[in-house]
Amino acid sequence: MKKICLLALLAMAHTVSAEEVDVDAIDDSDLPGWAVEKIAPMHDTMTNWVTNSSRNIDGFFGSDDSLKVENNSYLRLSQELEWSEMDDFSGDTGVRFRLDLPTTKERLRFIIESDPEESEGTLAEQGSNRLRNDQRGLGSTIIGLSKLGNRDKTQAWDLQTGAGVKVRWPPDPYVRFTGERLWDLESPWQLESYNRASWFNEEGYSVRSKWDLGRPLDENHHLRFITNVQWQEEVDTLEYSEGVELNQILGSRSVMRYAAVAVGRSASTPRLHDYYLYTHYRRNLHREILFIDLIPELHFPREQNYDAQFGVTLRVEMMFKGDLTFRR
Repeated sequence: MKKICLLALLAMAHTVSAEEVDVDAIDDSDLPGWAVEKIAPMHDTMTNWVTNSSRNIDGFFGSDDSLKVENNSYLRLSQELEWSEMDDFSGDTGVRFRLDLPTTKERLRFIIESDPEESEGTLAEQGSNRLRNDQRGLGSTIIGLSKLGNRDKTQAWDLQTGAGVKVRWPPDPYVRFTGERLWDLESPWQLESYNRASWFNEEGYSVRSKWDLGRPLDENHHLRFITNVQWQEEVDTLEYSEGVELNQILGSRSVMRYAAVAVGRSASTPRLHDYYLYTHYRRNLHREILFIDLIPELHFPREQNYDAQFGVTLRVEMMFKGDLTFRR
């Protein structure tokens, strides 16, 4: 029954996407006119607030060019509904805001993150990563400064440092070091590396590394092999995961991801203990500001003798970004 449900959801996504291809070329919205009239004023107000706030603060710390250059500040609101055989139904509202300061002399970025990766838990808890995990409450939110690197990561390691506090009482200070690199392998293949070492006063040290090897198969398909390694002081065990993804462009506003992930732990006696099969359908509902995600998943946990556990997540997300232009 679980497999039938999964296949039905996949078939539904494929059917919808096949019908959308011609429509996408004509319009960039699935919403009726009355819904657009309701959304547009609210979106304009919030977008103007994000734009004005970010550019004013950037101008204070940086230069007058803050009114001209691209600014990557944004506000993201999301609503998630999840169902799984283990946890039944649950719903969460998520908020994330990032304030970018592109003209500051030292390339500083002021950040507010409600879903820092250091709070995402173990690799097994992250699972298929179908949840954005930004519903942890104010106690997981961090505020800080990040000094951006000035190197092209295709030519050399791009290094960043950051520091700040987690929003709680008493404040929980943190320090981060991040390094990124991208190699063209003189073929269609590319290898990307992301590495971060962190220290939080409450949680202690953590180190994580991600290696992403991928290549396009054709103009609509992209293949990726992803390796994650993670160590956290409070868990005190080495974790690793191996995943393979096939990403498919279904139309000008729809994409699908098919993925399989295996999660293991321990360096001395390595053992795989969790497996995931999932698909991720994402649709741009309205002019790159309103999105919907449908993510069915089969989880095979070792603690349940690898019996399949079915789950599905439905997420609606709205973006407020000052430099995002769209047609009315």
